[in-house]
Amino acid sequence: MTQRCIALLLGCFLVYNTSWAQPSGARGDNFIYRVIAGDTLSNIADTYTGQSQNWSLLQSLNHISNTLAVPIGKELAIPFRLIPTSPAALSITHRSGQIQVNGQALRADAHTLNEGDHIQTGNQSYLTLSMQDNSTLLVPENSSITLQRARSFDRAKLTDTIIALQDGDVESIVAPDSTGVGRFEVHTPVSITGVRGTSLRVRQQGQASFSEVLEGRAELSTTASEQLTNIPSRYGAAVSADGQVSNVTLLPKAPVISEPIRQGGQWSTQVQSVPEIESYLVQVALDPQGSKLVSRHVQRGPTLTFSARRPGPHFVLIRAVDLLGLSGPDTIASFTGAFALTSSDGTPITTSYGEPVLLRDF
Repeated sequence: MTQRCIALLLGCFLVYNTSWAQPSGARGDNFIYRVIAGDTLSNIADTYTGQSQNWSLLQSLNHISNTLAVPIGKELAIPFRLIPTSPAALSITHRSGQIQVNGQALRADAHTLNEGDHIQTGNQSYLTLSMQDNSTLLVPENSSITLQRARSFDRAKLTDTIIALQDGDVESIVAPDSTGVGRFEVHTPVSITGVRGTSLRVRQQGQASFSEVLEGRAELSTTASEQLTNIPSRYGAAVSADGQVSNVTLLPKAPVISEPIRQGGQWSTQVQSVPEIESYLVQVALDPQGSKLVSRHVQRGPTLTFSARRPGPHFVLIRAVDLLGLSGPDTIASFTGAFALTSSDGTPITTSYGEPVLLRDF
């Protein structure tokens, strides 16, 4: 029997839900591909490894005895060592405050960051990065990360990214265009969270780490055990300093707040009290997605206050934090920033440095 015959279609020609599909992230040293109708081992091998003859290796690795009867939906493991990649810079889409890269202040003319770069954000300082597949990475204030791996697949429109989080937070929206996930992992000193098509947050606080999945799902492993813990959408888990995973817990609901009102130079809202909620994270951004943060702070409520140092439309994003330290989805409201001096036609008056002249409230 020829190789061409052996590499016939996997499964039969059925109408099948394509949401089962295709690139599904990483597991250990392997990329995971979920089989769909019409796939062949040789085509999969060619797409991801660049060598169609690697079909036989995939057959052996995945214990496929009959290439004509591989179920649609089966997860195929493809070793990353077989997948050719190239360096892929991350684009800077938002920056605010004091940010250091490799121990030096981030240059004003810098537009990208690269594999190996170490990033440190200062107090009230924020950075947002975009990848080639339109995935985004938000680095909030007082966070320390290293772009341990920043690459893209040569033969498929997928990225291969590993973020080492030493301290603070990272938030990500991975593969927002539903193209599937190559590899996106966040490593902390005590855990590894691997994304399987997800809106994900990971926080390193003291000796513990916290993983929260807003959409999709993730797999969590620790320094104490390679056993995978599945985290579905709207759930989270904490990992202690000794690598022990807490129970996978339902995240808090988005808080119920009143319509924000202006009081002098700041705004306030009332949040509906919930017994298991310990505090609230209050963030101000220039966009409702929170990718252009300008401030954040923690309050206990029931009155939450916030403001903006610049004029124009702003958004407040408020999330509840439970007793375990896990936080849920944001409640978002719009508000107007600081008052600015304007001319008769409504145009803001600026200083010689281009900054708007603000009107102070007393």
